[in-house]
This record gives sequence, structure tokens and C-alpha cells, in this order.
Amino acid sequence: MVHPNTAGPLLAFAHTADLVAYLNQLSEDEAVIGCRQLSDERLVELLESPELRWASEITADMAHENRWELLNHVAEDRMADILQSMEKSEQDLILRHLNHLTRTSIFRLMHYPADTAGGMMTTEFIQAPIDWTVAQTLQHIREVESTRETVYAIYVVDDNDALRFVVPLRKLVCADGDAPLTTLWQGEPPITVTALTDKEAVANLIRRHDFLALPVVDEGNSVLGIVTVDDVIDTLMEDAVEDINRFGGTEHIGMPYLQVTPWMMIRKRGGWLAALFLGEMLTASAMQYYESQLERAVVLAMFIPLIMSSGGNSGSQATSLLIRGLALGEVRLKDWWRVFLRELPTGIVLGTFLGAIGFLRIEMWQHLGFFDYGEHSLLIAFTIWVALIGIVTFGSCIGSMLPFILQRVGLDPASASAPLVATLVDVLGLVIYFSVAALFLTGTLL
Repeated sequence: MVHPNTAGPLLAFAHTADLVAYLNQLSEDEAVIGCRQLSDERLVELLESPELRWASEITADMAHENRWELLNHVAEDRMADILQSMEKSEQDLILRHLNHLTRTSIFRLMHYPADTAGGMMTTEFIQAPIDWTVAQTLQHIREVESTRETVYAIYVVDDNDALRFVVPLRKLVCADGDAPLTTLWQGEPPITVTALTDKEAVANLIRRHDFLALPVVDEGNSVLGIVTVDDVIDTLMEDAVEDINRFGGTEHIGMPYLQVTPWMMIRKRGGWLAALFLGEMLTASAMQYYESQLERAVVLAMFIPLIMSSGGNSGSQATSLLIRGLALGEVRLKDWWRVFLRELPTGIVLGTFLGAIGFLRIEMWQHLGFFDYGEHSLLIAFTIWVALIGIVTFGSCIGSMLPFILQRVGLDPASASAPLVATLVDVLGLVIYFSVAALFLTGTLL
């Protein structure tokens, strides 16, 4: 445990990233007490790290310790994120002690939804009038650099504060000091987004144009802030973790596995398991409906796990591919019919391939004496073959369409988890299986 009267091991970390990783392994009280020993400069670096688990608790403790000045130096977009995770009373206490400009910027940032450009942007950027020279701009950068989170580019505005063009820092440094900024402009309009632009669209623009930062503008084309590439990466990483959790059939936990309480683990997993269990109860109902067929041909029950798992696996594959395609913008909602027309023949071919393996397995076991399927073994083998074609095709189609359906009704496509797809295929797959069995085996085994 970190003792309150000593810096302990925290001062031994030279790199902030290593310090963050260490603090995340501690309890809340240990992390908060340990951080009281750090300098203001080190604490600012620490709080600006999105990976810090105890950021809101450490910030609240700094407020109670009356270390207000250091909170004024934390990047405004990061401070907005921290405040949004705190209680209203704590928010009000901290906001009252921030300086007016910082408080105004943070209020604006907190107003935007977290999944938009406004929710991701920082208001700490460098802007220059269009009539400045290169030398004037470089001098301005030297004067304000310490108060800016990043200096990737300079945003040149006209007399109405409307963005006219963007000058990369590299081009500015290499230019003649007496040259006007306008000589660095090649005439292309700047690429911008609005505050309410979706984060996926922002990420795609940054990736497509290899930007380090993207300006966010208002209706008058004035720069509100910039979204930096590291902000995009942090946001997309958080989304990826949430999607992975949902795809596995759980809610997002948001903390290290070994630090999750048993009650929280039960609460996060219980809802999904209950929903999936209720869905699987339909499978039992379907089997009860076909009880007479099972009594007359018990051999059919042997292949139920094999057939159901094949359909579920096929559906899970299709769901995974479509969720990835939707996330990367490779597939859009209106492309659902094109996806269906691709998955339908794909499912038929895959089902035929798996069915052929099942057919050969039954016939080999029958003729090699490993198991006696009876005099109608050939019909049973054909039943398994055709049933696999139908179930694998159905699994591929439903697995590919479910993300579209969820997105259409406003839900996260990642909610189309593998367990959910498997449950749907299990229920309807039984209907397909016994329907095929009735077609081939009526008058013989049935």
C-alpha cells in the first residue's frame, strides 16, 4: 500500500504511461493518496492520459486539496471528459474554481454528445490572421505553445474569423520568414467537419487524408476546435472494447477483469444469459413439437448438436464480417440486398460442402462397422446433407441481416452477438432439420 506521507514508488516512474499502468493496478484510495505526492506538472500529465482509471477520483481529491491551479492547466477536452464522469456537486465545485475562459470552453465541450466531433475535439489550437507573415506566425507559436495541446497545423482565418486554409507546421517552418501566409496556400479548400459529425465519419476522414488533426467548424466556418488523431484512436479503442464485450454476449464492464466485484460480474452477464436462456427455451418447445418423430427415429437426435452448431458457426462468421464492414464504412445500410445476394449462394456452397462431409462420415461408419444406422442409412445420410445445406444457408443469411436490422432500428450492430445468432439458428434450425427429415424419411423411419 502507498503510504500517505511518502511518494513511495510513484516518483520512480520516468514515463507517464508507465505510471498510469501502475496506478491502474492500485485501489482507488491507494492511487489517490499516492498522487498527492506528485508535482503539479506531473499530475497534469497524468490526468491528461485517457487510460488513467482513477482520473475523476484523483481530480476530485485535488479539488479538495485546493490545488486549483493545476486543474486549469489540464487540456480542456480531457477535463470535460473527466467532469462528465463525476457527480454534479463535484462538477460544480471544480467549475467554479476554474478561470473564466477554461470554464466556458469546458461547458461548450460538455454540451456535445460523446460520439460526435464536438465531443472529441480540443479547443486548444493555433489560429492566425490571413494577413500575417510566416515570421509573425512562428513568433505567436513560441508565445502560446505551452498553452496548446498540439501544434500540428495553423488555421488561417479572415477578418470574420472564417477558416480560409490550413498550413502544416512543417511547411511553415521551412518557409521564408518574410513571406505572407497566403503564399503557402495552394488554393484548395480546407477539409472540415461540424461539431455534430459522427465519430466514425471523422475517423474515416483522418484515415483517408492522413491528417494529424481535423478542424471542427460552425455555421460561419469559424474554427470551434480540432480533433486530433490520438483522440480518434482513444475513442475507437474504447468502442472496440465495448463491441467485443457485446459480441461475446455481455455488457461492457469498463474496468480490469480482476478488479470487477462478483456482484458486478453477475449483473453484467446475467441479463444476457437470461435473455439467451429464454431464447433457447424455444428450442425445447420445438423439440417437444417433434417428439413423435424423435421417438420413431431416435437416430435423428444424434445429429442435432452437429447440425445446430454448424448453422450457428456459419451465422457467427457472417455477423462478424458484417459488423466489421459496417464499422469501417465498407458496407452501408442500403447495401443489405447486395449482402443477402452474396450470402445466399455462399451459404448454399458451404452447406453443401459440410453436408458432403456428414454424408461420407455416416456411410463410412456404416460400411466399416463402427455404427449401425440401420437399413435406411443412405436416407439418413441424405437427410443430414440436405438439412446442413438449409441450416448453414439460413445461418449465413440471418447472421448477415441481423446487424442491418439492428442498425435500422437504431441499435448498435455489435449487439448481434455470436450467442444471439446461435440461439436464433438453433430454434429455426430444428424446424428445418425435422422438415427435411419428414421429406426423406416419411414411410420408412417416420
